[in-house]
Amino acid sequence: MIETTSAAPAPLPLKSRGEGGGRARTRSAGWTGALPLLVFVGLAFGVPAAALLGGAFTAGGAPSTANLTESLRGAYLTAMLSSVKLSAIVAVAGAVLGAFLAQAVVTSRLRALREAVLTASGVLANFGGVPLAFAWIATLGNSGVLTTRLGLGDLGWNLYSFWGLVLVYLYFSVPLMVLVIVPALDGLRPQWREAAQNNGATTWQFWRHVGIPVLTPTLLGGVVLLFGGAFAAYATAAAMVGTVVPLVTLQIADALAGNVLIGHENVALALSLDMIVVAGLVMAVYLPLQRRSARWLR
Repeated sequence: MIETTSAAPAPLPLKSRGEGGGRARTRSAGWTGALPLLVFVGLAFGVPAAALLGGAFTAGGAPSTANLTESLRGAYLTAMLSSVKLSAIVAVAGAVLGAFLAQAVVTSRLRALREAVLTASGVLANFGGVPLAFAWIATLGNSGVLTTRLGLGDLGWNLYSFWGLVLVYLYFSVPLMVLVIVPALDGLRPQWREAAQNNGATTWQFWRHVGIPVLTPTLLGGVVLLFGGAFAAYATAAAMVGTVVPLVTLQIADALAGNVLIGHENVALALSLDMIVVAGLVMAVYLPLQRRSARWLR
């Protein structure tokens, strides 16, 4: 009788095999549940992205980078720089004003005031487009209620300008910043302030060495978020300033509609690709900052 030296692998315990099978079934059920979402994302984002890339890199029926080159010079470059300038000003101003307003809300002892401000911020942060433009035109336009009653036209006020558009964009950017920064301010632990006071620190020293460093990622993340919102806004600017203020979103609409030049549809796609690159850079800055802020406030 010949003995074999190769030992058969020991069977797994029933419990381990059961756990492994359970994990596999759970993973499979998770992918099955996510399948409709993946299909929706593929259709809603993948197909337009493929069409955009195909059009942006096609000129005269052949593959080319001429559209991208065209989108980065002349009036298109001016519009892109103007959009970046407008968005940067709105982002910084909105972040500063929103942070101070949020701090006032957080330190308020009136719970009803806090809830009212946060509710209003949630509504106003999503109030944009043509209705927002109409509200501002009716209030501070050339024949607006406040413009005529206060005589703002004689003082040189002009809503249909770069700075008028900045003011209108701040209307929904400041509430958005309040919504972003309030959870971070709530995360500042009272023990940190008490420890600073026990060590003789003033209020300014507490904010300089503790509060602002902890909140910096959230503040910068809010700036990036406001920049992206202002950079992509279209309807409000189209209804208010038209071609007075050059913006990349307005240039895209003109190129697609053929208002100025016919046959520049692919240049519009190239401009859209430029915007996606800028938005991607914005998100690349925002996401790490958001994760770092969440780790601090955990």
